[in-house]
Amino acid sequence: MDIEEIVMSIIINSGEARAFAYEALRKVRSGDYQEAEINALLDKANDAIGQAHETQTALLHKEASGESILISILFVHAQDHLMTSISEKNLIIEMIEMTKMIHTLAGKLTKGGNDHD
Repeated sequence: MDIEEIVMSIIINSGEARAFAYEALRKVRSGDYQEAEINALLDKANDAIGQAHETQTALLHKEASGESILISILFVHAQDHLMTSISEKNLIIEMIEMTKMIHTLAGKLTKGGNDHD
């Protein structure tokens, strides 16, 4: 695989990871949070990040073994995508948990408010 293919692989996998994570968040925000489905989407996000990270690690090993690696703006862009995807996925996981708590509390408040009628 040449450097352009490697870079595009990192970008594509990072983008897929973000898309899966945001899809999980959208489902939870809409109240559709079947645990298995959300976990499956987050697993897909983790798998995509793993693939991007493996590609990145292969480049690091090449450079560490003395092979010269061409660092281009596109490569920097790919690295940026990967790090952003990792950060966003981690934040989305926290947002999912907070959203679940909010929905639970809102449900309790609604039920509690109806008990006083």
